[in-house]
Amino acid sequence: MSGLGDVLAIARKARGLTQSELADLVGTTQPTINRYEAGDRDPDPQTVAALAEALGVTEQLLTHGNRFRGALAVDAHMRRQKTTKASLWRQMEARLNLLRVHASFLFEEISIRSEQHVPTFDPDDVPAQHAARLIRAQWRMPLGPVVNLTRWLEGAGVLVFEEDFGTHRIDGLSQWVGDHPVMLINASAPPDRKRLTKAHELGHLVLHSNVATDDMESEANRFAAELLMPLDEIRAELRKVDLGSLVALKREWGVSMQALVERAHAIKTVTPEQRTRFYKMMNARGWKTNEPGGEFIPAERPEFPTRIGDALLAKGFTEERIAQIAGAATTDGNPFKPTPINRLRAL
Repeated sequence: MSGLGDVLAIARKARGLTQSELADLVGTTQPTINRYEAGDRDPDPQTVAALAEALGVTEQLLTHGNRFRGALAVDAHMRRQKTTKASLWRQMEARLNLLRVHASFLFEEISIRSEQHVPTFDPDDVPAQHAARLIRAQWRMPLGPVVNLTRWLEGAGVLVFEEDFGTHRIDGLSQWVGDHPVMLINASAPPDRKRLTKAHELGHLVLHSNVATDDMESEANRFAAELLMPLDEIRAELRKVDLGSLVALKREWGVSMQALVERAHAIKTVTPEQRTRFYKMMNARGWKTNEPGGEFIPAERPEFPTRIGDALLAKGFTEERIAQIAGAATTDGNPFKPTPINRLRAL
C-alpha cells in the first residue's frame, strides 16, 4: 500500500469536502474513495493525478504518508468554545494536519535551524507557571511585557500560520511535525486575543506533547498568563484595578482587559463580586468581543514560512519549484510562498 489514505483524508477534510463530493470531482464513487482512505485499495496513477488536482496538492504529497515523521491525522491542541460545531473544528484540525504534511514534505528537502527550541515538560513534575518561567529564562526573554511574541516563537522554530477561520468560536490550534511545532491562528481575532492564543498553544506544546492530563485547558491558561504577565512583575500593577488602569495595562502588556481581570482575580486583588460586575459592564457596553484599546497593540505577523520561501528563491529556485517542494499544486496554494517584494526581484 502507498500510504495515500491518511493524507487523502486530511486533504479532503481540509477542503471541506465529503467523500461523495470528492468522488464527483474525480469521476468515481463514494465507496471507492472510502476504500482509498481506509488503505484497502490503491488508486491507479491517473486517479492519483485527478485526486491531487481536485485537492490542490501534488501527487507526490498524496503518497507521502509512508515517509511522514510522527502520526498523521492526530488530534490537535485547540483553543475553542465548547459550543463550536464538531464539523467546523474537525475541518480546522484537518487544515492544521495538512500544513503539517506540507511542512514535513518540505523538510525532506531542506534543513531548518533555529536559535532556540521548544522544550517539553511533564506537567506532573513541572507546574504550568514554572514551565512558563523556564521558557522565559531559556529563551533569555527580558523582564516585563513580551514584545512581539510571534517573533520569539519563530526564533524557537515554531511555524506560525494565520488564516481567517470564518468563525470567532475557534482561536487557534497546534501540533508538532518532527522537531518543529506548527500553530494555526485565527487571523480575524484582535491582536491581544491572538497573543493569548499563541501563548496558550505554546503551553500545550510544552506541557501536553507527550502526556494528556485531565486539566489541560486550565494548565495552558495558567502557562499563558505567567508567560505574558509574570506574577512577580505585574502583581504591583494589579493592586488597584479599574477601567482606566485596565486600558493602560492592556496597552502596556499587550493582553486583553479580560485577561488582566482574570489574572487579578487569580491573585485575589479582584474579588469574585468585582469580577462579576466587570463582565456585566463589558456585556452592557458590547465590549465582550470587541474591547477598546486594541488599536494600541501592534499586529504581529508571522514571517518564518515566507522566510523559508525567500531563502529558496534566493538559492535560484522558481516559485513553481518552491511550491512543488512544499507539495502544493499551485504557487497560490503554497504555505511557504515567498514575500511579494522578493518575488518581483526574482523576475
